[in-house]
Amino acid sequence: MPKKSNSVSELRCDPVSGDWVVVAAARAMRPDTFKVGVKKKSDKVACPFCVYFQASAENTPHARRSGVYFKKQHSLSGSIVVIPNKFPAFSKMVRGQTPYQNSGLFKRKPAVGFHEIVITNSHHRQIADFSVDAVQELLNVYQERYLALCKEKSVDYVFIFHNHGQTAGASITHPHSQIIASQDVDCSFLQPLKCAQKFYQEKKQCVYCQIVKAEIKNKSRVVFENKNFVAICPFASKIAFEVMILPKKHSPYFEKITDEEKQDLAKALQTILAKIKKSLNNPDYNFYIRTSPCDGAKYPYFHWHLTILPKTQIYAGFELGAGLEIITMAPEQAAAYLRKQKS
Repeated sequence: MPKKSNSVSELRCDPVSGDWVVVAAARAMRPDTFKVGVKKKSDKVACPFCVYFQASAENTPHARRSGVYFKKQHSLSGSIVVIPNKFPAFSKMVRGQTPYQNSGLFKRKPAVGFHEIVITNSHHRQIADFSVDAVQELLNVYQERYLALCKEKSVDYVFIFHNHGQTAGASITHPHSQIIASQDVDCSFLQPLKCAQKFYQEKKQCVYCQIVKAEIKNKSRVVFENKNFVAICPFASKIAFEVMILPKKHSPYFEKITDEEKQDLAKALQTILAKIKKSLNNPDYNFYIRTSPCDGAKYPYFHWHLTILPKTQIYAGFELGAGLEIITMAPEQAAAYLRKQKS
């Protein structure tokens, strides 16, 4: 396995768009078990994550050196550990770094923050195969780490995401999620955040709450619904079979989710992932949680949600250049197809 890199990531600003990008050379050193091509039976031996789930792993020097935050989180899925990413996109400020560097046209600054990996026990068992209680245990860990990270001085924004499969960006086959905490809100979130604020100021209502009400009434794009959540294929989906899971009750903050809500979210997430796995032949996918920044400001106009993006198409020149997605299946058709599939 490659050694941990000491190179520091940095943020660079595009002088035309004002968008920031992360330059993280250390990420190129990540181990890639997809490229190794080991056989399934020997996969576990080659996996850098399975070591954390060996007998009494939490008491071994290896585990102690790796900085495991949770020695074990017992659940029906086995256990979960959270470790610092050895090849982080964001990391703590180190000696010699300046808080901000500005060279005229070209602006840059250190990518300060935290980058963690949330690893589940089974090497081959993905979230779609978990029990609802096991998914809830994973959500418990997400919430715990969020609450811990948002207290850090250098953190104003926490982003939780999960990559499943090589084309979704996962370099390790062993199922795992990631959490990045930083000073800056990512650029792709700023626009919807501003639009939600504008709608709230003009209509005195949350745009997401209005979407929830309209979708439940319309039903054609609803894939799943329970007491606290509704899962929909969005009206203007960016990719075929995109699914958004939203709380029915207005809430700007994921970290304030209750145990009852976590149980219902776990049921919704497991159901949707199982439907996607079975009906689309186990595609690669990403999911992420969008929640209000933790910078101390108030965000009454935002409504947190979880988005699932199966890899059902490849972005070509038009999508990448024009920034306008083309999908080949209407969200109403996608929702109907997923509804029919038993989870």
